[in-house]
Amino acid sequence: MLTIDALIHRLHLSKTKETIIQNLFWSVVGKVVQLLSGLVVGIVVARYLGPERYGLMNYVISLVTLYHIFAVFGLDAIEIREEARGVEPYPKIIGTAFAIKVVMGVVFTLLVILTSWLMDGDAFTTLLVAIYSLTIVFNSFNVIRNYFMAIVQNEYVVKSEIFRTFVGIAIKIGLLLVNANLTWFVVAYTFDVVLLSGGYWVAYKAKVGSFRDWTFSMSYARFLLKEAFPLLLTSTAVIIYQRIDQVMIGQMIDKEAVGYFSVASRFVEVLLFIPMMLSQTITPILVSTREKSQEAYQAKAQQFMNFSVWLSLLASVIVSCLAYWIVKYTFGSAYLPAVVILQVMAFKAAATALSSTAGAMLVTEGLQRYAIFRDSLGCLVCILMNYILLPRYGIIAAAFVAICSTVAAGYISDALIPAYHHIFVRQTRTLLTGWKDIVRIKQIVRN
Repeated sequence: MLTIDALIHRLHLSKTKETIIQNLFWSVVGKVVQLLSGLVVGIVVARYLGPERYGLMNYVISLVTLYHIFAVFGLDAIEIREEARGVEPYPKIIGTAFAIKVVMGVVFTLLVILTSWLMDGDAFTTLLVAIYSLTIVFNSFNVIRNYFMAIVQNEYVVKSEIFRTFVGIAIKIGLLLVNANLTWFVVAYTFDVVLLSGGYWVAYKAKVGSFRDWTFSMSYARFLLKEAFPLLLTSTAVIIYQRIDQVMIGQMIDKEAVGYFSVASRFVEVLLFIPMMLSQTITPILVSTREKSQEAYQAKAQQFMNFSVWLSLLASVIVSCLAYWIVKYTFGSAYLPAVVILQVMAFKAAATALSSTAGAMLVTEGLQRYAIFRDSLGCLVCILMNYILLPRYGIIAAAFVAICSTVAAGYISDALIPAYHHIFVRQTRTLLTGWKDIVRIKQIVRN
């Protein structure tokens, strides 16, 4: 049986393309295992909990996620960029970023619990938020994941994530068998993150070295914070217009409606792995290519955007057409109100591809300081449209708003920001003629 390395070798590709394809393979394998297993478990858990309790659980996750982005402080992309450049010693980068994230994690864990207590006035909901908010601190270990991504060694990251996934499945199935209540399922989802952090630790210790090599530099911390601050603002805006909809639905309609919206979102998350994995894998390659040749970088960046957008659009069309059967034969008839939401929201994948590929290029070109204006527009569109339309049209409005806010942030805004005009031109070229690269994909790969 041929291994992936042997298969790639038979294609007679350049070393760079071998690296890209190998890491894409591991990224796709890891994400497919994670998403499909998560989807299957999510289906079983949703059927067990019912729309209202399943909606409450997703409301809690969405609320905590809003605060988690502040704790990350936009550092992930900066870490990967700096480690790919290799200017500073990696123990210094990892150690400094880890210390920042731990401190931020503790602060925002306390803040999200306080927010739930003030906003919901429900002791049970606040308890669930307190439990799941522990993930904010444990996600600090993502610095290890970022390091492996920067050196284009996704294999070690993926193996840790696959291990976490299967252990998590076993735990949730066990909870189903003993008829556990909602609290224990929130504990299980929290433990997923703890387990993944442990997996990253084991992989790092086995392949790289000891945590004792990590160092903290106050001056370098200031540098990282300065570089990451524009991305913090950007990431905050992005997370708000990606997650605030479920919080607003829970506040303005009810938790059951959150359950229906979450079902559609679960399938959309599966679609989103195409552009997100491509962006994470290609960024270090684009950084390296740009330092060697501007012409080669321009060509690779355009092809990257073309593939990501048009493959995502094709997947969106397929899922939208099959939405009724997808929901009915997975989550069940109790969740059929989610069908129309999925039919609309499926196209968020194509909009996200257009936005995320451009975002990867902005980081590569060092233009992230202007990104806050880009994503603030998407955030503003999301909040205002949901506030106006949710009471009148219900959760279907949130599905349309999700696409509109992504397009506003990831495309329209690029036409309004002078520094991003070249990105807007590249995106427009992708929309008009990018499909040609899909048609001749075999020729491009071989060249």
